Amino acid sequence: MDEDDPYVVAIDGPGGSGKGSLALRIAKILGFHLLDSGAVYRLAALKVLDQGIDLEQEASVVSTLQNLDIRFEIGEELSIPFLDGQDVSTEIRQESTADAASIIARYAGVRKHLLGWQQACFQAPGLVADGRDMGTVVFPQARFKFFLSASVEIRAVRRYKQLIGMGISANIDKLQAEISERDERDRNRTESPLIPATDALIVDSSLLNLEQVAELVMSHIEETIENRSW
Repeated sequence: MDEDDPYVVAIDGPGGSGKGSLALRIAKILGFHLLDSGAVYRLAALKVLDQGIDLEQEASVVSTLQNLDIRFEIGEELSIPFLDGQDVSTEIRQESTADAASIIARYAGVRKHLLGWQQACFQAPGLVADGRDMGTVVFPQARFKFFLSASVEIRAVRRYKQLIGMGISANIDKLQAEISERDERDRNRTESPLIPATDALIVDSSLLNLEQVAELVMSHIEETIENRSW
């Protein structure tokens, strides 16, 4: 395989681990396309919420998503999500949307419907994909796989700062409880549970900033390509 062949960098981890910011940084460095899988599910959840559909009714949820119109643009610090042609950056960052996304992500019909859309994002020159099952389900043959982790406390603080920075009110204790509950749901769901790929490099970002994690990831990628160890 030539080093110039398109390849996937899969970055998985729980919410608040820093995988989204890392994916954006790595995509810019490599000049690759970017897939924010978590945002895909939040956009799907927002569509369902906007339609007033009961989140517990799987058939209705799946039916609503048949006409899902979403796209992304790469911004300076975040990917910009569009639903039905509208910028919904603020809406998908609400905790209610994140919780709804975690609920509908349990459904096999939802995951199957969104799987093809996500896989179609892999185009030349390459793709950086972040989510919860990028390296295990969506791109199991990804050349590079990383799994980011961080303590619940650290992730709650990061989430708090992100929300406040966007002008959204937040409470640290509530965020910590919601993150813990979401982790439990994501780890124990039947469809694509949140687990590291067996061949993923696990990185604890609790005590590292974005630049340090990005440097670690890029060093691994560059060293692997240099040694042709794939």
